[in-house]
Amino acid sequence: MILECSNLTKSFQGIDLLKDITFKIDDKDKAALIGVNGAGKTTVLSLIIGELNYDSGDIFKSKDLTIGYLRQQHQLDLDKTVYQTALDIFKPLIQMEQRLRDLEHKMADDHSPEIMNEYDRLQNEFSTRQGYEYPSRIQGVLKGLGFQENDLNLKVGSLSGGQKTRLALGELLLKQPRLLILDEPTNHLDHDATVFLENFLKNYPHAILVVSHDRYFIDQIATKIVEIENGRTKSYPGSYSAYATIKKQNRNIELNHYINQQREIKKMQQSIDTLKSFNREKSVKRARSKEKQLEKIELVERPESLPDSIRLSFQAKVESGYDVLKVSNLAMSFSGPLFQNINFDIKKQERICLVGANGIGKTTLLKIITQQLRPSHGKIKLGSKVEMAYYDQEHSSLNFGNTIFQEISDAYPKMTNTEIRSTLALFNFRNDDVFKEIGLLSGGEKGRVLLAKILLKQANFLILDEPTNHLDIASKEILEDALADYDGTIIFISHDRFFINKLATKIIELTPDKVIEIPGNYEHYLTVKTNYSQTKEKDNSDYIQHKQSQAKVRQHQKQIRTVENKISQLEDKIGELNSLLVSQEVVDDYQKYNEVNEQILALESELETSLNLWEDLQI
Repeated sequence: MILECSNLTKSFQGIDLLKDITFKIDDKDKAALIGVNGAGKTTVLSLIIGELNYDSGDIFKSKDLTIGYLRQQHQLDLDKTVYQTALDIFKPLIQMEQRLRDLEHKMADDHSPEIMNEYDRLQNEFSTRQGYEYPSRIQGVLKGLGFQENDLNLKVGSLSGGQKTRLALGELLLKQPRLLILDEPTNHLDHDATVFLENFLKNYPHAILVVSHDRYFIDQIATKIVEIENGRTKSYPGSYSAYATIKKQNRNIELNHYINQQREIKKMQQSIDTLKSFNREKSVKRARSKEKQLEKIELVERPESLPDSIRLSFQAKVESGYDVLKVSNLAMSFSGPLFQNINFDIKKQERICLVGANGIGKTTLLKIITQQLRPSHGKIKLGSKVEMAYYDQEHSSLNFGNTIFQEISDAYPKMTNTEIRSTLALFNFRNDDVFKEIGLLSGGEKGRVLLAKILLKQANFLILDEPTNHLDIASKEILEDALADYDGTIIFISHDRFFINKLATKIIELTPDKVIEIPGNYEHYLTVKTNYSQTKEKDNSDYIQHKQSQAKVRQHQKQIRTVENKISQLEDKIGELNSLLVSQEVVDDYQKYNEVNEQILALESELETSLNLWEDLQI
């Protein structure tokens, strides 16, 4: 165990946010801290790193614990370059490397045991601390996080906010603290950088505590889930998917406990009220006794993340033909070409996810399909009896001056008030909520209004642009289940890989000059892409490994040559002294004889040390 939080509490302005935060992190644990917005996840991280004080409880940390925390405000030197920032992390290794070079130069002339021993010790330490690998580690991490070769010499002060966040993340990954704490680390990462981070964290040699709303990311790296609910924590072993399965099983049990207790409390309260109404001494005493019993009951809180039995069902009024959409030689230009040679077909009941780099034109393609934009070239053809419904991520089809109720009523004037309210209740708009003005709603609330309109349209072809944006996890899961049961056809854009993985039956990747179609879900798409990338980059990877291997071989050979030169010099000196030892001048002078003999013995001892080192270097 490297960290344990025990019974932590924290209040703000008299309101209890955290009531009992209890969990532990073992070495090499990869834990995800989850909970609804406002549950206190970031507050828990702030308590652990000491930026906030807790009201009660304890935090235990192992003595040798080092913590790396990805802060929102980065403490970077704005005058340094990207590469210098990363290089600074390895200053001790760089200094050690320089000392080794200095010793190698000295060893050409100085063969003392002190120099040889220091060199041997530093060489072993440098190798143990992976000193030969730090340049390739820097390149690998910075490239993985999206920095190109020409970005490495940019001053940190010239970087965007997102680039600074990525550089700060890179610093942490290179430092490798024993506990790596990350708060929404994928926020400023594109797809490739996110995949790199996932793979890096899977193989991270120490413990990780991460806060993220990216369920797929959590699923890839987590070995433990710590959930905050109602100010208390509960730990679940395994991935997010394992947690979700257990949580679903527990939801009804938890709700039943709550409902049963509420029923019992209501029954006791009615009994108390009845006894008091008799207005007799005995009945009043009994009422007071029951009140004391009621006060002692430990209340079961309703799980706040539990959705209110919402069951959405998207139904198509009319069944479409088998051929839903045909896209032929499509091209689009604005100030310059966006994409061209786009050809694909969509068949009935396919659920297609459109992916591609940011700015490649995915939303533009959906707007062409929905006839909001005209292509520069090519055409689209809808199949027989196809009726579309479009969810745009900007929610521009909503009248922001309308109330929620008016928006539905204007779109479906034949619906009764009761029918409108019943539909809106499915999307958590109840009572006076339906009279809120759309322009004042949050992004998530606007999204739910638009989804309500789409549900009522009963179209057989849904075109969805980022439908899960601004939705909490519970709402996402409800939408996923509804779309998975939908009997029509769907094409959608999403950055939510968990959502894609659950829903998609085919992935279409948009590139500037073609589309790539890969049947299956997101994981299958990723496998195909990974295999392709590995094949494409194999030669380059082999070349880099070969160059690194050659460098190590050259370094090793240089060490051998240095030792061999020293051995040769020692043997020459010993030979000279042996000749001097038998000379008449030394033989006749007892004192000189002893001095020469002592020099020979010292050099032979040094020679023995060098020979042992030479033998070690042959392995």
